[in-house]
Amino acid sequence: MTKTKFHIPDDRYYDGANHLWAKADSATGRIVIGIDELGLQALGDLVYLTLKEVGTPVKRGEAVGTLEAAKMTGDIIAPASGILIGRNQEVLRDPSLVNRDPYDTGWVVSIDPTDWKKESMALITGDAIPTWVAAEVERYRMQGWI
Repeated sequence: MTKTKFHIPDDRYYDGANHLWAKADSATGRIVIGIDELGLQALGDLVYLTLKEVGTPVKRGEAVGTLEAAKMTGDIIAPASGILIGRNQEVLRDPSLVNRDPYDTGWVVSIDPTDWKKESMALITGDAIPTWVAAEVERYRMQGWI
């Protein structure tokens, strides 16, 4: 059965083009990144992930890894620039964890950002989330993905 309702938490920022979420830890300033439910609907079940090594500089808009899923393969694009400081070893062992729990245990990488305040302004958050989700759901319907 095709999913038609999506859980998109409003406590994070979204890269609408790449369907990644970013959540800032106010205590450390670090950013945790994962794939949102809308993106996972388009991808299907994840079967394989590769992620860059900890310590690697990353730039917003560039790949931090790659994925293979039931419906496609592609890059995991960084929604923020900085230094990659964490890789979720559990999702590397079991990529389906991302599908099962995308906003908690299914996170993908963490970054120590270099310009979060500026870069986060280009992401979708707060009151803009419902409008973006509605537009994406309609686009997915038009594409025949849901």
